[in-house]
Amino acid sequence: MPTVDSSFAPGNPRILVLLSHYLPGFRAGGPLRSIAHLVDHLADEFDFHILTSDRDLGDGAAYAGVEADRWVPVGRAQVRHLPPARQGPLALARLIRQTPHDLLYLNSFFSPRFSIAPLVARRLGLIPARPTVLAPRGEFSAGALALKAAKKRAYLRASRAAGLLTDLCWQASTSFEAADIRAAMGPDVAVAVACDLSEPNLGAPPGHLPRAPGQKLRVVFLSRVSPKKNLDFALAVLSTVRCGVDFVIYGPLEDADYARSCRALAESLPSHVTVRWAGPVHPDEVPAVFAANDLFFFPTRGENFGHVIAESLAAGTPVLLSDTTPWRGLAAAGVGDDLPLDAPAAFAVRIEAMAGEPAEAALARRARAAAFARRRQREDDNVADSRTLFLSALASRAVMA
Repeated sequence: MPTVDSSFAPGNPRILVLLSHYLPGFRAGGPLRSIAHLVDHLADEFDFHILTSDRDLGDGAAYAGVEADRWVPVGRAQVRHLPPARQGPLALARLIRQTPHDLLYLNSFFSPRFSIAPLVARRLGLIPARPTVLAPRGEFSAGALALKAAKKRAYLRASRAAGLLTDLCWQASTSFEAADIRAAMGPDVAVAVACDLSEPNLGAPPGHLPRAPGQKLRVVFLSRVSPKKNLDFALAVLSTVRCGVDFVIYGPLEDADYARSCRALAESLPSHVTVRWAGPVHPDEVPAVFAANDLFFFPTRGENFGHVIAESLAAGTPVLLSDTTPWRGLAAAGVGDDLPLDAPAAFAVRIEAMAGEPAEAALARRARAAAFARRRQREDDNVADSRTLFLSALASRAVMA
């Protein structure tokens, strides 16, 4: 009959979370914020311990004022910020062994240090046998897999052959991502859908200064500058529009070569389209950034959730997206558009239509966007799904005697 592993901890179950970047960083975007919101919602029921890097995405220096390689409270979690020298496979395996936990939670499939190395250590018995949840965070979308495709296909084959994926619990943020995971891993793989949780309190939309007559359409891109986020597509679309556009780009330059190619595209745009590179923006400033613009243009190759989309809509700013995110049916809701990437002309048509939209219609659209974001939050923030995900995974530690 089933018996329970005697190492199961009393009190709240302890979840050991591994991800490449966490608070106080912010440049890594969605996965970081997904975990921060998860902790906010479930810290009364689970003890979260987080192993992560000691610096933000793209930074050469560690966080100022944060003690590295020590467990420190960050919000409602205990976090250990590791310097690069402590992120090697053996050092990380040692830390996992030394950290009592009931469940291991990985937040990438392709991260060499914070996912691949722990999976190898798990297979070799270098870390304790614990239930393991893996959330690929959108890495299995068709657009994401198309980037460095040969390398990713090789690792997929190798990980299966080496038995790294045995007894994993897969987490998808939506039914769309669940389908992506099954397409990559096989139709019979078990996937639990637990939606990413939003900011607990979105707050009222910030004030917006309406566009003056004759003023160019104010369009913003806010994300990491990397091939997955598809800024080059946005610039190519803007090269074809006939209306005036002020385009501002916020976000860290994750891929230097890609950023250079995007800068070259920006410099070739016609004179009625101006481009400004504004760099990273702190999360506290994001609502005001969106409120200052008329449209969020985000033709991403794939998102498992898209916190930044929710933030734009919550600020009342309509969105122009690819159809590779869970945010669908936007035109019917009157809050934006989700269009296929193989129809770039359709994106240009929507930008030109918004540029010609009367002020009254634009204000009404902003009100609909803010209301839509709050309604969507009430529908999606099903904390019970995340709770069930962890409890079901923990129950799998029961073994047959």
